Amino acid sequence: MKYSFAKAATLLFLILSLFITSCATKKPVAKNTKKPVVTTKPAPPKTIVQKPEAKLNLPEVDREFRAAWIATVANINWPTKNNLTTQQQKDEAIKILDLLQDANFNAVIFQARPSADAMYKSDLEPWSYFLTGAIGKAPTPFYDPLEFWITEAHARGMELHVWLNPYRAHHTTGGPITSESIVKKMPEQIIKLRNGMYWMDPSDEKTQDHTSAVIKDLVKRYDIDAIHIDDYFYPYREYNGGKDFPDNRTWNDYQKRGGNLSRADFRRANVNKFIKRIHDEIKAEKSYVKFGISPFGIWKPGFPEGIKGTSQYDELYADAKLWLNQGWLDYFSPQLYWKNDGPQSFTSLLKWWESENSEKRHLWPGLNTIGLRDVADRPTEIVNQINSTRAILKNGAGEIHYSVDGLSKSPAMLNAVKNAYKTKALIPKSPWIKTVALEKPILFVETLNNSVHAKWNTLDNQNVFQWIRYVKYGENWENEILEKDIISENLPMTKNGKKLNTVAIKSVDRLGNESEYEAKKF
Repeated sequence: MKYSFAKAATLLFLILSLFITSCATKKPVAKNTKKPVVTTKPAPPKTIVQKPEAKLNLPEVDREFRAAWIATVANINWPTKNNLTTQQQKDEAIKILDLLQDANFNAVIFQARPSADAMYKSDLEPWSYFLTGAIGKAPTPFYDPLEFWITEAHARGMELHVWLNPYRAHHTTGGPITSESIVKKMPEQIIKLRNGMYWMDPSDEKTQDHTSAVIKDLVKRYDIDAIHIDDYFYPYREYNGGKDFPDNRTWNDYQKRGGNLSRADFRRANVNKFIKRIHDEIKAEKSYVKFGISPFGIWKPGFPEGIKGTSQYDELYADAKLWLNQGWLDYFSPQLYWKNDGPQSFTSLLKWWESENSEKRHLWPGLNTIGLRDVADRPTEIVNQINSTRAILKNGAGEIHYSVDGLSKSPAMLNAVKNAYKTKALIPKSPWIKTVALEKPILFVETLNNSVHAKWNTLDNQNVFQWIRYVKYGENWENEILEKDIISENLPMTKNGKKLNTVAIKSVDRLGNESEYEAKKF
């Protein structure tokens, strides 16, 4: 492999930085001034053929997507009030992230756009009422909450997925509407529902363009791992008192232009177009940023047989089965908020969605950790659903818990889930997302009195998200997933009566892809 001058210089710097501490303590070797006495003619050197080192049989690390939704709308999860100081907001965020890290979660789904507003600095939409108590008011002292959440999540080895509602313009708990609100800035596209909520017309091209601009801005400016859309497409009918969505303006305009679809198909076609567009735009900006959708858990009643409930296809005009069939997303998280045995069977629905996953995208169901009904023991039921997901989906398993309050406010639930997530896990790989392979790490091992000091780094450190450190005591391998900032460790020389004889290291990128290993035997 040929290296550029800059790459060679970087390699030299890394090697020097790894070895400098050991070299600094060595005494200089005394110079021998005596001339050697030659008694016989030296024999020609023998050629030594070095056998290639046998490939190490490193153990596989666990892989499972483990995430929790962090709802900001109506101050559900964070911040708990809309009048907290900047420091209080940060303290609450740290408490949530520490709880999830301790429970071996590896992702958070953070609601950065509750309703056409922003939990981040945006030139397109106003600061959220749920952050500061007033639409358009920035936090004081100033900070960017989304940037803070990203930094703190990544420091703990967790992904940060930006969750947003594509069409909700104003929530009933969002305070008085001001001139800063999208309701005032885009009046033609906004419809007031009977429950007091405001909704953007999904079939209006200006709605689609605006939401698209918001998402592209997020992907471009922030170091996020995914964009996540939930189940709110056309609103649930109960939001409008059971009445049909009042989109006469865009429907009549469509008919005048010669459109021949039914009204229902017209609505679904516009949502489909939007989903495909968002997927393509995300990938054009940053191909590694994932696109996830969390639709209502039932496509239509009767699919699969025996399933009863609301039809998202007919009520929300969301053809989620089509999106999964076409692979217009990287992960699919249907909200399966029901128990295993009932008219909305968790396992039956999960198996059906898996049967529709023709493009083999990630299928990570949403679990109702906080509000599962009609079960005597909610923690046991949730753990059973985790185990059912593992059995059905095998190595690509994972789930999202709604919401983090289901864990933080229930010690029994938290303990049950921690028992299910006993060890850390990498996220499942996404082989359809093409990436450049990581460089093999550089490893230095120094033997001390009763321990071994290991240090590592790599030429492409900017592409590293985590490390996997392997150790072998006797014939037994162990591994541990480490955060990116951990680049050295002291390891005991013996453990359970077995001597340490091998250390190995791999780097892992943000999509869960592993590098080749570097190992040292001693």
